[in-house]
Amino acid sequence: MSVPTAKDRSGQEEFNGKPDSLFFNDGQRRIDFVLVYEDESRKETNKKRSNEKQKRKRQAYESNLIHDGLQLEATRSILDDKLVFVKVHAPWEVLCTYAEIMHIKLPLKPNDLKTRSSAFSNFNWFTKVLQVDESIIKPEQEFFTAPFEKNRMSDFYIRDRETFFNPATRSRIVYFILSRIKYQVRDNVKKFGINKLVSSGIYKAAFPLHDCNFSHPSKDFSCPNERYLLYREWGHPRSIYKKQPLDLIRKYYGEKIGIYFAWLGYYTQMLLLAAVVGVACFIYGYVNQNNCTWSKEVCNPDIGGKIIMCPQCDSHCQFWKLNITCESSKKLCIFDSFGTLVFAVFMGVWVTLFLEFWKRRQAELEYEWDTVELQQEEQPRPEYEARCTHVVINEITQDELHSYPIVGGSMKKENICSGSDCVRAGCEAFYVTGKEEERVPFTTWGKCIRVALCASAVLFWILLIIASVIGIIVYRLSVFIVFSAKLPENLNVTDPIQKYLTPQTATSITASLISFIIIMILNIIYEKVAIMITNFELPRTQTDYENSLTMKMFLFQFVNYYSSCFYIAFFKGKFVGYPGDPVYWLGKYRNEECDPGGCLFELTTQLTIIMGGKAIWNNIQEVLLPWVKNLIGRCRTVSGSEKVTPRWEQDYHLQLMGSLGLFYEYLEMIIQFGFVTLFVASFPLAPLLALVNNILEIRVDAWKMTTQYRRMVPEKAQDIGAWQPIMQGIAILAVVTNAMIIAFTSDMIPRLVYYWSFSVPPYGDHTHHTMEGYINNTLSYFSVADFKNRSKGNTYRDFRYPPGHPQQYKHNIYYWHVIAAKLAFIIVMEHVIYSVKFFISYAIPDVSKSTKSKIKREKYLTQKLLHENHLKDMTKTMEVISERMVEAVDNNLRPKSE
Repeated sequence: MSVPTAKDRSGQEEFNGKPDSLFFNDGQRRIDFVLVYEDESRKETNKKRSNEKQKRKRQAYESNLIHDGLQLEATRSILDDKLVFVKVHAPWEVLCTYAEIMHIKLPLKPNDLKTRSSAFSNFNWFTKVLQVDESIIKPEQEFFTAPFEKNRMSDFYIRDRETFFNPATRSRIVYFILSRIKYQVRDNVKKFGINKLVSSGIYKAAFPLHDCNFSHPSKDFSCPNERYLLYREWGHPRSIYKKQPLDLIRKYYGEKIGIYFAWLGYYTQMLLLAAVVGVACFIYGYVNQNNCTWSKEVCNPDIGGKIIMCPQCDSHCQFWKLNITCESSKKLCIFDSFGTLVFAVFMGVWVTLFLEFWKRRQAELEYEWDTVELQQEEQPRPEYEARCTHVVINEITQDELHSYPIVGGSMKKENICSGSDCVRAGCEAFYVTGKEEERVPFTTWGKCIRVALCASAVLFWILLIIASVIGIIVYRLSVFIVFSAKLPENLNVTDPIQKYLTPQTATSITASLISFIIIMILNIIYEKVAIMITNFELPRTQTDYENSLTMKMFLFQFVNYYSSCFYIAFFKGKFVGYPGDPVYWLGKYRNEECDPGGCLFELTTQLTIIMGGKAIWNNIQEVLLPWVKNLIGRCRTVSGSEKVTPRWEQDYHLQLMGSLGLFYEYLEMIIQFGFVTLFVASFPLAPLLALVNNILEIRVDAWKMTTQYRRMVPEKAQDIGAWQPIMQGIAILAVVTNAMIIAFTSDMIPRLVYYWSFSVPPYGDHTHHTMEGYINNTLSYFSVADFKNRSKGNTYRDFRYPPGHPQQYKHNIYYWHVIAAKLAFIIVMEHVIYSVKFFISYAIPDVSKSTKSKIKREKYLTQKLLHENHLKDMTKTMEVISERMVEAVDNNLRPKSE
């Protein structure tokens, strides 16, 4: 098949009227990629000079694409005659050449060793109804694979050249070429890559094609209809109960998308167990709330109704009766129960089981999806390659060597390297001319400067978050004064506002809402800043880039989302002093106090608002916005809606996912994972909310990817990257935070100390262990003489000696017992859970024995197959050489004998 020339390219083909076609007009050459631009001659603008520059760059770029072996065909839009679609096809020779350069692993022979297995394989009889129907989505045939080499092409399983490279692999190869072809050389600096052309407006879009419409199969019988099958069995609401077709997801979208949905599905499965236990603990607390003795004392008019509490601010605040917090104390009994302790310990073990079993599942996917040796395939980023200007001494050879880089260079057949002649050193793939050169984008000193600047920028934004948290605290303190000033002295049980909306509750809810709004605003700004910082760092590979961005974004999000929760859990109400000597914030505002039952209920409120608000906000961003944008796009082209439009034009009007689209999906789930684990002791329903959200999240993501977004360029991925160590760090921190929440935020330890030690002699007056009198025991009395213009006696929440005692207003013996018990509890709980976590991690290997055996067996058979083929080739070659030598000897001896 001939390659079109630049002159051939200047003409534009007419649409052949086949909307489902994935081929050029000749029906033979498959469309591997589509470029879209606006015809400069039809633009309604006065910027003719700028348009001419853009046109020259585009023409130079397309000319270089043709020069490098790609074939192009242009077709004008049916709905908008200003748009031109350039269809790109990679011939067989180009695919083979770049498959070798990219070290793409391709089939050698069918593999009959692989068997599917999972952690739930023993329950297949029970989960059969959840499985994807194999008559609809047929299992993929498995192969032995090896990195492709052109000079060993006969070793590979090539039955049909048109299907040997599947559409996902073809798109990967073409995108690799498009990202590295130059379009301008200015001041000896090469400008290259489709991404820069799109960002500068020279092209409006660049994308691979979906294979069909999502709502109905293609009329072309050769089309596999994978998009339609994915929507029907994965993205449609009626498939919400089914397992995900992970193999088809991986085949259609690539391993990177596949591993994300595999992880999300496994995380959701494990959440089911956590949700069941959490609901059980919640029900236990709800059923036993009426048996909560200390809550009864708060609500009792003869106990809580007669306890006068100190004002919680210096001015405008009134005395108040303890029973005004009756409703909040009842709610607190639901969450601050013995079930909470059990659930916190369970979650410490659960998170370890989840991480360890996921590692095993991930290892299985690496084997099944053939990504065990992926690191050998990954190429440097084009942006990195373009900046490689500093020559360094090769540490191995100790030589300065010479070569020519791929980026922006010519890819003519005679210049293509293959096999061991192609050297990948430092930052580029090089065509070796005898010696090798290693280049890097900056010196060691320059790298240190970049790292310091990036770290400083990240630190600045973290300090900005802390400043916003301080602002929220100031708001809490100032608004609480206003609410407390209007607090009635007596509780009116018939007034629902007085009954449920206490000053603490009102302050907590409004502050949580404002905190959520600030969190979302800072997120939007910092996302752009983090990308700029990471681009400035210039990571070498795409994996390095995403890992660097991941750490920056998570560090920011961690402080942004969790700082308010940490403040409520571990700082609020802990340093308030006492009425005669309060502690002031910023020298002006008196520190906040917790409810008589502690700050646990407020922490629960904060978690509920942030988790719920975040889920609603994300769904608006992920579902509503793309749907509205696509609806507006369809409305704009409604005049031409009756026209038959080709596949590429239909896809162009879909939304762009973006190269970091999957990154935000991971980030959303990891933040949720932090809420589920770090503060679960205060909110046992968090796993249930996460479970419901994730079940919907999987299907919403599937729906939007199959219906609302263009097809993304398939990418390889071996694992979930930097998110794995982040989850491990969260799991370790979660043990500490939950132990400290139970010890310092809840009232469980003081109650246990009172029940076992201070309710009976020598400290108590009861003859048996009881919780009666607990509320009075947790309150201290303050002398009214220390208040000006006050005439009433009052109490406050603390463990201090009363006035008149030799150590008045000093912490009493009960306080020191409680502190000792809290510290002992934290040490014991941490050591027990860490010991169990270590044992589980040791007992469960990251890779199962069967998977290890399969990997070794396949590697052995692959090497054996290649070796045998190589021996066969050598034998044939030797036979030919020996035959020629015999003929030569015969020819030499024949004249002598004659």
